[in-house]
Amino acid sequence: MGQHARVVTFEADDAAIDALVSEINSAEGPPEGVPAKRITVLADRGAGQVVVSTRYESEEDMQKAAAVFEAMSPPEDSNIRRVSVDSFEVLLERDAQ
Repeated sequence: MGQHARVVTFEADDAAIDALVSEINSAEGPPEGVPAKRITVLADRGAGQVVVSTRYESEEDMQKAAAVFEAMSPPEDSNIRRVSVDSFEVLLERDAQ
């Protein structure tokens, strides 16, 4: 049984991207109830997009996290909007040589 990834794409301006990264960096770990093993944040500032990928040991863990994340909303005064949420099974990961 492989790992699973929840991949969320947002539209955001530079300030919202910086605030998101700062919030994640300042946390001791994932939010309560989110059994994530890894988080990756990718940004295309020119396109105003940010992608957040969280990794889980099982599909069940990913579903638990999804319930927590679905209950969250961006702050009213932020310029960030969730565009899509996708779930994947991680089939291969290796370092380039």
